[in-house]
Amino acid sequence: MRRKKNTNALAMPVIREYVAGADLASEQHWIAAPPHADGSPNVRTFGTTTKQLHEMADWLLEQRVDSVAMESTGIYWIPVLEVLEARGLEVVLVNARHLSCVPGRKTDMLDCQWIQRLHSCGLLRGSFRPQGPIARLRSLRRQQHNLVEARVRAVQWMQKSLDQMNVLVHRAVSNLVGETGLRIVRAIVAGERDPQVLASFRHPRCRKSPEAIAEYLTGTWHSEHLFNLKMALELYDCLDAQITTYEAELVREIKALQPPERAEAEVPLHQTKAKEAAIRRRGEQPLREELWRFAGVDLTCIDGISPSAAMIILTEVGLDLSAFPTEKHFVAWLRLVPRLAISGGRPVKKKPNGTGANRIAGVLRMAAMAMVRSHSALGAAYRRIAFRKGAKVALFATARRLAILIYRLLRYGQDYVDIGEKLYEERFAERRLKSLRASAKNLGFAITPLEDAA
Repeated sequence: MRRKKNTNALAMPVIREYVAGADLASEQHWIAAPPHADGSPNVRTFGTTTKQLHEMADWLLEQRVDSVAMESTGIYWIPVLEVLEARGLEVVLVNARHLSCVPGRKTDMLDCQWIQRLHSCGLLRGSFRPQGPIARLRSLRRQQHNLVEARVRAVQWMQKSLDQMNVLVHRAVSNLVGETGLRIVRAIVAGERDPQVLASFRHPRCRKSPEAIAEYLTGTWHSEHLFNLKMALELYDCLDAQITTYEAELVREIKALQPPERAEAEVPLHQTKAKEAAIRRRGEQPLREELWRFAGVDLTCIDGISPSAAMIILTEVGLDLSAFPTEKHFVAWLRLVPRLAISGGRPVKKKPNGTGANRIAGVLRMAAMAMVRSHSALGAAYRRIAFRKGAKVALFATARRLAILIYRLLRYGQDYVDIGEKLYEERFAERRLKSLRASAKNLGFAITPLEDAA
């Protein structure tokens, strides 16, 4: 019995005729333009050099193409996207996972033909990507983050070498790469072995006495571990210098994007004096001022958001959030919404979707951790949820609240005003009492205060 030919793909209605699909690879790119008048495929192959990418753009313009859809495959799409956008073509960057979710079967089509067909039928949704200036900031910031992770690895190597020599610097001081910790490590690398001399490098504000610190600084001093410590320290210093250089470059780029009317404007005072003092103590006040002149809003006014966290948020998403119609779309993009896996009215086992939380969501989760002991309204909400549903749920819910506040601040300019822990508890008690009265009324009862009942 002959198998019937699948014509579902050909039966899909065409919404946009002059669109193309691209299948990108490391050595060559397959491009499918609108089919010829007789229905035959219109596919060409191009190389990956810059000259050949411009030839690709010329050919697409000859085919009267106004939009090109491509998969976000590795980093191969970046030069193609930049060349095509520079030539005035619309580029739709599609998540490869979305293509697999489209119903239908590709049959014997090439990947580029299938992408072109789906794009012409309006079945592909482009991924969010900020505009050119923000994309530059994002690229610099992500590479700086890679260096920060490498620096953390160098600190771990330093810690390992010290532990192997039984030099417990991490117990003598709270931070190995703090002022006191680095002084001690540099003195050890320079040849100092006397615990009393090493303890004398402590900062005057250090809580432990020199005698208590010296007790932890007697080691075996094997040569191989000392050499490893020296190499790890040199790597740490090199990475730290590069991170500082990247931060200066980021600030320079941010200054170049500041509107002229705010370039020299005075930054308003922070609404929380204690937080502003902490920002100044950490040396982040200049960064806060430059970010305010760039964005026109102060993200650090939100509890838990530091200037470094504000930089990550602004360099990842930019100032224009019009791509997200509502705050729910923005929160869903951050994957800070519960995954409701339900089939036939019953919950089913959730499967990992292969897409971890993006950088902004990670920053917001870190900011939510600061709410554990905060006396703000967000801190009170965190503790209330943690008491009822656990710390993990409270962390997730607080990160979602922070995302909503950031969206409202960047999209509509709504300033965040903290009502405080006390007022939050009072309002929560009022809402709870209102709910109890409504429930009692539905059951035919009435709630009376104890004073009135007496």
